[in-house]
Amino acid sequence: MGEAKGGRSAQLKHTGLRHGWTTGACATAATTAAYTALLTGDFPDPVTITLPKGQTPSFALAAESLADGRAMAGIVKDAGDDPDVTHGALIRATVRVLPRGSGVVFAAGPGVGTITRPGLPLDVGEPAINPVPRQMMREHVGLVAGRYGGTGDVEITVSVDHGEEIARSTWNPRLGILGGLSILGTTGIVVPYSCSAWIDSIRRGVDVARAAGRTHVAGCTGSTSEKTVVAEYGLPEDALLDMGDFAGAVLKYVRRHPVDRLTICGGFAKLSKLAAGHLDLHSARSQVDKGFLADLARAGGADESLAAAVSTANTGLAALQLCTAASVPLGDLVAVAARDEARGVLRGAPVVVDVICIDRAGVVVGRSGPR
Repeated sequence: MGEAKGGRSAQLKHTGLRHGWTTGACATAATTAAYTALLTGDFPDPVTITLPKGQTPSFALAAESLADGRAMAGIVKDAGDDPDVTHGALIRATVRVLPRGSGVVFAAGPGVGTITRPGLPLDVGEPAINPVPRQMMREHVGLVAGRYGGTGDVEITVSVDHGEEIARSTWNPRLGILGGLSILGTTGIVVPYSCSAWIDSIRRGVDVARAAGRTHVAGCTGSTSEKTVVAEYGLPEDALLDMGDFAGAVLKYVRRHPVDRLTICGGFAKLSKLAAGHLDLHSARSQVDKGFLADLARAGGADESLAAAVSTANTGLAALQLCTAASVPLGDLVAVAARDEARGVLRGAPVVVDVICIDRAGVVVGRSGPR
């Protein structure tokens, strides 16, 4: 009988759920096919791309056209077993060559939103194509250019059929992302978070870590936070719990099955929800409480003008940026409050807890000491 394995991939295997592909992966595949056709006259079908962690999925084309110096390819998004509102959406990329030296320029086509408020990882006026998908598309444009003699200077227009309608079921309109969906993803893979299956996988992850003699485990909200705790503490894979949005599931199981130390690591906005008392961090079931953040800022020395600005900030990130500019340690305050909330859920179990808050790039923006 083989040795039990832990970590993110083992949790997914244990659930029996099928993973899917992000809109960013689909847009990258469509871009790769379209630019290849622009340089060679032929669309690769299926088209294969390389994801940030080295996986090489292939995608069948659902649409293609080549005319007037432009090439368009379309990919139907498969979200696997995740209840994703974009499952089945047709993601299109239209590529045209630009003058040498232009680089890669991104544009929002129909169904892709535009940033209209600050506090997001993109500037106001930019198409809502997030940083990692942009980087993936740039890299694949470079690969295609090197293979077929292009310059790599292109405009990529990403569009999503019926995207504006689909976006009404997301938080984009409230965040000031208008006109459609965001092109998202940090790994290219959609991890299906079925509540019961994923909570069961968290429990199994704790069991595997304990059986391996791990005394320090980390509950992470995703792959970026996993990288952070590995860099901070050198934890092995079987000490990493992919808790996703289910902070409460980790805390309640560790309460009954203690380890010496638990690190919780995740995005600032998500962990601000834990700090405010929410144990389910999913955007459909809990929201960032700007009034709570304003109260924390006051406790950290913010004046009333700054507190008022925090309470009306567009996003948690915008609130953090306001406080950082004023030397108010909102990230640390959230981390401490989240740690104390976690300790309350643990109800005196012999577990030392610390919390690390990161931004979208994985930079640590707040931390608590262990307690």
